[in-house]
Amino acid sequence: MARTQGSHSDITGPRIRTAALKLFAQYGFAAVSMRQIAKEVGVQAGALYNYVPDKQSLLFGLMQSHMEELLDARAERAVPADALGQLQEFVGFHIRFHLERPEEVFIAYMELRNLSAENFARIEALRRAYEDQLEAILRAGVAEGVFGVPDTKIATLAVIAMLNGVNTWYRREGRLSLDAVETIYWDMVRKAVAA
Repeated sequence: MARTQGSHSDITGPRIRTAALKLFAQYGFAAVSMRQIAKEVGVQAGALYNYVPDKQSLLFGLMQSHMEELLDARAERAVPADALGQLQEFVGFHIRFHLERPEEVFIAYMELRNLSAENFARIEALRRAYEDQLEAILRAGVAEGVFGVPDTKIATLAVIAMLNGVNTWYRREGRLSLDAVETIYWDMVRKAVAA
């Protein structure tokens, strides 16, 4: 099959992922067709299958890339020795990383239900690897006597849910700077887990 004129794998593949990300975030996975994605990219619908086997694989690839980028970025961070410092660093990292990727965050949380069972398990394992980092910080803080949470797993999920909320309302042109928001959220998280 001949490649569509003007189509290049190193250009078209990323454009397909970008278009799918935008459309899935705007309309939801179930409402978006491969034909719509192709139209957004400027290729024929059949040409998409040269780059991705199906819409499910496209969704999974977007989620997997997001989670792997998140874990890789965490791994590159310098982490303080004490649990309180680690928690503060985690809060700032989470807010700043996710604010740069609102569509990825939306899809990562809202479209889990549309993954096949196998793909869901793979994404859930990546999410758990990230959540486990925060839970380890909370456990260390409990052991150090600086955190007083009765269940570190519930506290982990609650903190992440609170931090994810920033994406829904924060605007760079708003009344608070990102530094101010980060400081306020750090203060709320610190008080929520304090011993």
